[in-house]
Amino acid sequence: MLSAKAQYAIHALTYLGEHYQQGFIPINQIAEKRKIPAKFLEAILLELRKAGILGSKAGKNGGYYLLKPPREIPMVTILRLMDGPIALLPCVSKKFYEPCRLCPYPEATCNIRLIFLEVRDATLQVIEGKTLQHLMQNDYQDPSDFVI
Repeated sequence: MLSAKAQYAIHALTYLGEHYQQGFIPINQIAEKRKIPAKFLEAILLELRKAGILGSKAGKNGGYYLLKPPREIPMVTILRLMDGPIALLPCVSKKFYEPCRLCPYPEATCNIRLIFLEVRDATLQVIEGKTLQHLMQNDYQDPSDFVI
C-alpha cells in the first residue's frame, strides 16, 4: 500500500508537472490545490529537491519547479524515494536487499520468496515504464476498466 507521503508526493509532482516551465510554484498554492497539509508537503518537497527531482527558490517570489520534463521522471524513482523498496519482502528487493531474519528456509528453496519474486517482477513490469507524465494524463485507461 502506498503511504500518505508517497500519495502526497505524486499529487504535488503532478501539479508541478501541469505547471512545468511556468516558473516557481509556491508551496501554499500546491498545498491548497492538492489538499495536502503544508508542513508535510514542505518536508516532501525538500526530500524531492535533495534527490534532484525539484529545484527551488526561497523568498517572496519563490517556490518549487521540476528540474526535468514530466516524461523524464520515472514513477518507480518517486515511489522508491518516498516509500523505499517496491518488494514486499527484503530478500526479494532489487535496491534494498537484506536476508530475511524471520525465514527458517534457505533462500534458494524458500517458496514464499519465490512467489514474492514474481509479485515484485509483476509490479515492476507495470511501473518501471511509467513516468510522471503517465500520472498526469487524464485519458489514461486502465486495462482492467475494459470488462467483457
